[in-house]
Amino acid sequence: MEAEPLDDLPRPRTAEPTEVLRTVADASERGERVALATVLARRGSTPSTPGQKLALTERGDCVGTVGGGAVEREVLRALVEIAAGAAAPSAVRTFKLGAELGMCCGGGVDVVLEAVDAPPPVLVVGAGHIGSVAGPLLARCGFHVTLVDGREAWADDGHDETRLRRVAGEFELIGRGIARRGAVVVMTHDHQLDQRVIEWALGEKFAFVGGVGSRAKLARTRARLEAKGFSAADLERVRMPLGLPIGARSPDEIAVSIVGELIAWRRGAGAPTSRTPTT
Repeated sequence: MEAEPLDDLPRPRTAEPTEVLRTVADASERGERVALATVLARRGSTPSTPGQKLALTERGDCVGTVGGGAVEREVLRALVEIAAGAAAPSAVRTFKLGAELGMCCGGGVDVVLEAVDAPPPVLVVGAGHIGSVAGPLLARCGFHVTLVDGREAWADDGHDETRLRRVAGEFELIGRGIARRGAVVVMTHDHQLDQRVIEWALGEKFAFVGGVGSRAKLARTRARLEAKGFSAADLERVRMPLGLPIGARSPDEIAVSIVGELIAWRRGAGAPTSRTPTT
């Protein structure tokens, strides 16, 4: 039975449950949140079969089926809300295939709805002395990291790791594929480039925006943002100097302090009111 999408609901691509699970795993490796529905049980006459799966990734890929028809439409609506973070991350819902769904099967379907959450992705702009340490360390701490630098010799050292992608190119282009619930941290060799990245990240509404620099640099950065019409709330969102106040001085120590602040953000532990000044 084919799904009948309504309004702007995604159109699922037919796939077996094993392929749906591969889609979930691949999306998770990219740092994407996935909403997953699994048919748990059925009663009476129904097109759904226990074990059927339907997944919707954060970027909109939709794979699988839970039987089609009105049940699938209702499940899709629920998955859209879960993928957007607008609904509870897990639930079991019962759908009765009666008049309220415009179906005459008369049976019932129990469906498990759940969010498969990946750690937030991090775009590290600048693969210099700090970025080249912070990127791999963030990846080892479970973040999905893209380390980008416009200088090819700095960006690609041929040692990609799990959850770490190194790439040479323009940060705006590379950043198109980074979920906006993630973080952008900037640590380039050029103060003007740092400013551009921060302005772009704020404009794109990334959840976390931070940069390496001194408090004097923060004052200049905020003044330029204010002159360009950014709100006071946007100015307050810029985490600079980035990193926990642990007295860090060397590039490795600064990288550790930066990773610590991002872990605190990921865990909802808040951010300190004063941080280590770095230059």
